[in-house]
Amino acid sequence: QVQLVESGGGLVQAGGSLRLSCAASGSFFSINAMGWYRQAPGKQRELVAVITGGGSTNYADSVKGRFTGSRDSAKNTVWLQMNSLEPEDTAVYYCNAYGLLESTEDFDSWGQGTQVTVSS
Repeated sequence: QVQLVESGGGLVQAGGSLRLSCAASGSFFSINAMGWYRQAPGKQRELVAVITGGGSTNYADSVKGRFTGSRDSAKNTVWLQMNSLEPEDTAVYYCNAYGLLESTEDFDSWGQGTQVTVSS
């Protein structure tokens, strides 16, 4: 299996910042993309940001200009720098990784999630 561990969540006031991290471990051939999703109470899980192996990053419209994703492929780690946080950003944030266990077998793994709470 491929394991993902998120960290960096917490409680912050509106306008503040947090930095989330996610590290992948286990046995796999390659990771093609890593990213972040979030789910607020009573809401559907939504994409926040995805970083591909080619270095491109796609952001949800709601976080563009405020959140920045980065990746260290050598360490199989991604970060999400969150600035100008708003109460609407309150959610459980999940790390996701997609890739190959072997040359022809894919995987799609999720972390346990980390809580981000933004107070007004």
